[in-house]
Amino acid sequence: MRKLYRFLVRVGALASKETIHIRRDVRTLYMALGLPVVLLLLFGFGVSFDIDSIPLAVVDHDRTRASLELRRTFVASDDFRLVALLDDAEDAEPLFQRGRVMALLVIPPGYERAVAHGETVTVQLVLDGTDANTANMARGKAEGMALGVNLEIVRAATSGVVAGAPLGASIWTRFNPEGRSALFLVPGLIAYILAIVAVLLTSLTVAREWERGSMEQLFATPVGRLEIILGKLLPYLCIGLVAVLMVLTVGAWVFDVPVRGDLTVLAIGSFLFLIGMLGLGLLISVLTRNQLVATQAAFLSSMLPTLLLSNFIFPVENMPTILQWLSRIIPARYYIEVLRGVLLRGNGYAELWPDLLVLLGFSALMITVSAARFTRRLA
Repeated sequence: MRKLYRFLVRVGALASKETIHIRRDVRTLYMALGLPVVLLLLFGFGVSFDIDSIPLAVVDHDRTRASLELRRTFVASDDFRLVALLDDAEDAEPLFQRGRVMALLVIPPGYERAVAHGETVTVQLVLDGTDANTANMARGKAEGMALGVNLEIVRAATSGVVAGAPLGASIWTRFNPEGRSALFLVPGLIAYILAIVAVLLTSLTVAREWERGSMEQLFATPVGRLEIILGKLLPYLCIGLVAVLMVLTVGAWVFDVPVRGDLTVLAIGSFLFLIGMLGLGLLISVLTRNQLVATQAAFLSSMLPTLLLSNFIFPVENMPTILQWLSRIIPARYYIEVLRGVLLRGNGYAELWPDLLVLLGFSALMITVSAARFTRRLA
């Protein structure tokens, strides 16, 4: 018990020393508390996969009531915005080249007559493929509209007779029925921002001690390696937990991100993820002993893997096999799963315990390796 008491006293003393330094350095507090909120707002409003008001040009060779209804169907939902009514499809080429339109609807002559007689008629939709994502989403929206028009035509032709009506489909999109990209992006943004900030915070701590020459004073005390590592980690862990609460609050308030699952699971996942990323920053600081090099290494080890290999934006399942295996060592991948599971799907321990177990293993590994690599030698 006496050894444990001395251990805790030394850790507390080092944590108190680091806390005093943080209070004197306002920039550290700004980066730890202000930067996550600012980045969340910038990314949350600046990055969006929601596609609406797609500029549309129409060539109506039929010019009948039926073709007018088709045009109105495309612009009624605000997915498409009519910017030009042309006489010929070739007139749309300059508009495509200038970027004024992204879609062209061509209604053939005889459209109303074909519809009235139940004949097959082909309506052409030309899309700008420069932005493949926008083009694919526009095509999906157009196909959905065409399906709705077909159903209306068949129902009108059958005069409401149920036996002749087509098979209807009822689609239910769970967890994000409106299809808002913010609900998909914000949980990933939270993990992305916390990963960068947490690694940066601790990547400078030990390196700063080496550069200022104050490490010799620590070596003159009876504190051990693990005590130094934990003493430097605890203040930043407390700040990181406050940052988690802040970004979750901003996400729920500004972007209407729901909280449907077990908050205890989210708290444990956030706690373990912060320890792991703070431990990674300490390991970088211990290995580099230089603040400039530590900063560069922190960015490379946190920003790129979290952005590319964590299922944040790019699906890992579509990547080459070697990258899929490499993504398994990225802690943000499991934290994003916890965030999306708790916030969007309403998950609890039963669904997320494997991800929590991986985060626990990663955090323990980082602390152990950081303490093992920390040497009480000046050279």
